[in-house]
Parts: sequence; structure tokens; C-alpha cells
Amino acid sequence: MKTNKSILTPEGMYGFAGKALRPCFILAIIVIPAAMYVGFFLAPVDGTQGNSYRILYIHVACAWMAMLLYVVMAVFCSLGLITENRLWPMVAASLAPTGCLMAFLALWTGSLWGRPTWGAYWVWDARLTSALILFFFYLGYIALQNAIPDWRRADKACAVIGIVGVINVPIVYFSVQWWNTLHQGASITASGSSIHPVMLWALALMVIGFWLYTFAVTFVRLRSVILERERNQEWAQQLALKGEL
Repeated sequence: MKTNKSILTPEGMYGFAGKALRPCFILAIIVIPAAMYVGFFLAPVDGTQGNSYRILYIHVACAWMAMLLYVVMAVFCSLGLITENRLWPMVAASLAPTGCLMAFLALWTGSLWGRPTWGAYWVWDARLTSALILFFFYLGYIALQNAIPDWRRADKACAVIGIVGVINVPIVYFSVQWWNTLHQGASITASGSSIHPVMLWALALMVIGFWLYTFAVTFVRLRSVILERERNQEWAQQLALKGEL
């Protein structure tokens, strides 16, 4: 049987994801605790917020991941519509739950930080409201994906949500510059950083760890999606016969 092992095909991606997920999981298990140790024990106490700021290592990393993953998801949605390669919608669908989790964690940890800082768990300012809308876009994408039995129709419908929703990402990011909000401005910009180097290292490690985690769980989910949609293909049936699923 002639097979197509290109990573741009479901069969090729299935094999690649199977090889890559374990190293990503192992590295994530190493890097995330290391980032938490640096951030919670080695980084200095903030002169204004005290130790309560330390939750921002998780909050900021989750917020960045939520925005970046939505952009990546929208790119794969667009590629699916343009190229009609059936792999790209699978990747988008596999990214959505992790992006949704990151958006939820960003909102939750942000509220825990907001209570001692602002005196309230939630305020309807531009940053928090736009971040909540981003979370709802993720939920809408996932709900629609599961509501339509025909995955071809589901992919096209979800692509609309993915592409339209990406408009909200720059609103989330630039909201503190465009409007007067309680949320503090960015401490890290293209021109440099205003935070202590140890704090910066802790945040960088956390982002790297979350990316590794994202790769790992996305690969696991993607393999499941590929098998579900490609179960009638000869290569998938051959794997089933060999017990290699």
C-alpha cells in the first residue's frame, strides 16, 4: 500500500504528533515547575503590590497564550477555507479547547489578583470585558463544532467564528492604551522591559512551559480527531489491524 507520510496530510501529521507529544509533555513537566519556583521563590517582592503580584506569572502567561492561540486558530481556519486541506480544520479544532482553558485561567487568576489590588474581583473595564468576549468566542467555536454532526459543515461554520473573532484580539491587547482602564499597562514592550530580570526570566519560562503543554495536549487531541475523521481510510484501518493506534 502506498502511503502519504507528508506532515501536511492527516496520516503524516498523525505519525509526527505521536512522536512529538511525549517530549513536549516531559519538557512541560520540567519547565512549568521551574518557572513557578523562580517566580514564587527567587523573584524579588514587588515594591507596590508585595507578594500578591506573583500570581501574574500565571495570569500574564495565560492571557498571552489565549490571544496567541486564537490568532493561530484563525490562521488554520483560513487555511482550511483557502486550500481545502482537511488537516487544517482539524488542527484548529484541536487548539480551541486549550485556548479556551487559557482564557478561563487568565480571567480567574486576574480576578484573584484584582481583589487585593483593586478591592474587587471584577470590574467592567475595557481589558476585562474584551478578554471575557474572547473567552466567549472560544466557547462559541467549541459549541458549534460539537453541535453540527457533519464535520465538513462544522469546519466551515466554525471558520467564520474563528476569523471574525480574531478582530477582538488586538482590542484585548491594546485596550489599556486605547481606553482609560484600571488594568495596569504593559511592563514588557518591543522597546524593552521595566521589570526585574529575574521576574522576566520567570515569565519567559512560564510562557515556554505553557507552549510545550499546548503542543503536547494539542497533539494528543489532534491524533484523536484525525482517527475519528479518517477511520475509513486504508492507512487508519491498517493501523487498527496492527494495534498501533
